[in-house]
Amino acid sequence: MRKSKPKKRILLPDPKFNDKLVTRFVNDLMSDGKKSIAYEVFYGAMDIVSTKMKESGLAPVEIWKKALENISPAVEVKSRRIGGATFQVPMEIRPDRRTSISIKNMILFARKRSGRSMGEKLAAEIMAAYNEEGGAFKKKEDTHRMAEANKAFSHFRF
Repeated sequence: MRKSKPKKRILLPDPKFNDKLVTRFVNDLMSDGKKSIAYEVFYGAMDIVSTKMKESGLAPVEIWKKALENISPAVEVKSRRIGGATFQVPMEIRPDRRTSISIKNMILFARKRSGRSMGEKLAAEIMAAYNEEGGAFKKKEDTHRMAEANKAFSHFRF
């Protein structure tokens, strides 16, 4: 590689929960540079989660982290061209990429949901992922199934 790797940006923890992962999530949730609105949406979703899941006894951020953990894939398939054929080669995913994939999937499927506000949609997706259901969890299962089906090509790893 000719280019050097770009430096990792230092993220400041969010004001309410004092967590860097929350800041990372809000940065992905943000659109058109409106970070304060993204924070409002996220904190609104956390309030909804805390009211609806009181019986679990966990803090809303713990529920959200568990939900992210439930939808983060361990393997993915990458296209690799060998000779004239293209193979789908299963590869393990780096930890930071795992979290970014899970964050992006959660936001994507929350946006696709039907609901009144984005906060409600996000809260519904978080609770679904916590209970191992919903669109984002299904996407993880599909990714794992695809990797399992193409396990025979794992020796083409690069």
